[in-house]
Amino acid sequence: MSADMIKEINDAIGAHGAWKLKLRTAILMGRSDAEPATVRCDDRCALGRWLYGSSLDARTRAGKPYQVIRRLHAEFHQSAATVLEDALAGRKDQAGQRLEGEFKERSEKLVRALTKWKGELLSSTSLGT
Repeated sequence: MSADMIKEINDAIGAHGAWKLKLRTAILMGRSDAEPATVRCDDRCALGRWLYGSSLDARTRAGKPYQVIRRLHAEFHQSAATVLEDALAGRKDQAGQRLEGEFKERSEKLVRALTKWKGELLSSTSLGT
């Protein structure tokens, strides 16, 4: 299962990194294909579907890395939705400040946690455990 988990984590890092560009575009254009209410839901993106789906066993779900990632992922989505709300309401300055502040901080925390979890998985795989 570790190889699948590592792939999911790698995909999540890339996909969540792309959100900054999506939000910056929404701020500049004042519109987006995404709706804030949908963005706020942390179970609709690929990482969320994986985290909430059935492929992870109970032991993984009970572990600290999973619990931390799930919390940080939810916080990430809350921040992204708030930035998007500001952008769509024409509050460009406020949206930009949130993007470079809270959103950036939460995004970086999520990526660091995902990277750490991936490292732990790689270590356990290379040790044969």
